Amino acid sequence: MKRKIVLADDHAIVRNGVRAVLETLGKDLEIVAEVSNGKDLVEYAQHNSADVYVVDVSMPVLNGIEAVERMVKNNPETKVVMLSMYDDRVSVEKSLKAGAKGYIVKVSAADEIVDAVEEVAAGRFYLCSKVSKYIVQGFLGKTSSRKRDATGLTPKEKEVLQLIAEGYSSKQIAKTFNLSLNTIHVHRNNIMKKLGIHKQAELVRYAIKEGIAQL
Repeated sequence: MKRKIVLADDHAIVRNGVRAVLETLGKDLEIVAEVSNGKDLVEYAQHNSADVYVVDVSMPVLNGIEAVERMVKNNPETKVVMLSMYDDRVSVEKSLKAGAKGYIVKVSAADEIVDAVEEVAAGRFYLCSKVSKYIVQGFLGKTSSRKRDATGLTPKEKEVLQLIAEGYSSKQIAKTFNLSLNTIHVHRNNIMKKLGIHKQAELVRYAIKEGIAQL
């Protein structure tokens, strides 16, 4: 029986490449759906099932880490392999804490991507060789202290912060979420107050540093 795989990446060429690798080299792996942003991924997972989700860390509208956190909250049995251009400690740590069971970088060898999906499908963890060093460093039991902590933000505030960092105007954000312009202004003010940030440029830098948005 084939295992159902969902691909989430905002670049079609990446999805096509991963699809070709998994369906050619994998054992009974079938790509049943593709999405291009985190919001669509969460909505898909709410109404459909899959054995493994292969999710890009950096996606528009809602990033991969936030999307995975919501998916796992809705269904703790969700199995996710994060796929990213980034091999930094922050991205890996946030991904695993969100509930991902695997993490691979996009420069990984084709067989490593297949191994990651098959291992996670079998209920095990998988980290590619480029990031496995963080396990040795014991990062799961250690969190660096930060003066500005994004965990104090609501899910909606994190979404708004991501779009701010991606260059969306307040009007565009309001349209995206079907909210009033005043509501977006309230969210923006709350974000700045909670983080102790007073300039948009600082918000953008913070969002990128914390992995909420990536350029």
